Formats: sequence, structure tokens, C-alpha cells
Amino acid sequence: MVCVAFLINKLLAPSNPTPEKLTSYECGEETTGNAWLPFNSRFYVIALIFLLFDVEMVFIFPWATVFGSHEINNYDPRWGWLALTEMFVFLGILILGLAYVWVKGDLDWIKPKPIVPITDTFIPKSLYEKLNAEQSVYKVKAFSLTTVPPVPLETVLTAETTGTNETSGTSGTGGTPGTPPIRKPMFKPTFKKPGNEQ
Repeated sequence: MVCVAFLINKLLAPSNPTPEKLTSYECGEETTGNAWLPFNSRFYVIALIFLLFDVEMVFIFPWATVFGSHEINNYDPRWGWLALTEMFVFLGILILGLAYVWVKGDLDWIKPKPIVPITDTFIPKSLYEKLNAEQSVYKVKAFSLTTVPPVPLETVLTAETTGTNETSGTSGTGGTPGTPPIRKPMFKPTFKKPGNEQ
């Protein structure tokens, strides 16, 4: 029946598409950008908690009908106490779940302390400090608005073939006292090649 109604609507309704009709409705505002945007996962947590207590209210309505039934209570008064106890247990489980999520901090929209995962590693801290000390000789060039003229390609090719830097007059191995020596990579590849033996 529903399909027949849709078919009649398709046949009889006038088709007059316009760019305004084909755009998505955004509360009267003009849409900008793409609708496929990243969605924050915190919205899902709030929606799940709302859905949990919304479904709880659906279960409470039939319980209230049974709990308030005079026929059942007149037959045996213990049925009322049993229904009341069941509902307290049901609500208690849901409230415990809400308290757990609350204490864990999942309801905080802006989390003040990010949780840093801790892993068990067997690498000593001194090795990290040694690696940082060895790599601390590299200096960051100070920012300047003055531009450096580009080096001609012939100069670079000549410096590569002779092993010297003609612009500064220093050796390519860093022989001057002010220039740190050029070192080989600290981490060697695991596979053996003729050029990687040294």
C-alpha cells in the first residue's frame, strides 16, 4: 500500500527541481562546505547514556502498571514488594553504570588531564638521554628576514666532486674547529650490503 502511494505521488506530483530545493536544509542558513565532516566521538557517549535511560523509562511504564494493579496486590501483597524490589535492582544497576562512567570522566566534555598510556619497556632511560645528548649538537638556524642568494648548480657539482665546499672554504668532512664533523647514520640497516659493511 505504501509503495502504491509513493508511485501515485511520483506520477502525479510536478517535478520542478531547483538548486535551492536540492540543497540540504540547515535551519534557513545557507550551507557552506561539505556535509561529510569528522564527528566528535564524545557525542556518541552522551547519546548512548541518554538512550540507556530513555529505554529505562520504557521499561518503567509496564512495571508501574503491574505494580499499581489492585487485583494482583489483593491476591497476594508480597507481589507488590517483589515488583518494588525488582525495580530497585534494575534502577540500581543503571545508576551504578552511570556513576562508573561519571567517575571515569567520560561525561567530561573537556578532559583536563589526558591519560597517557604506560607501556612496559626494557630500554633504560640512560640510553634515551645518551641519544638526545649525541643529537643535541645540531643547532637550529635563527630566523631572519634576509634572503640568502641561491648557490649556482656548477658550484654544488664542483663541491661534490672535489669534496670541498667552495662557498665557505671548509672541507666536506667538517675539518674546521667551528663546524661539527659529518657523521655516519647511527642506526645501520640489518641487511648486509657491500657498501654498508663499515
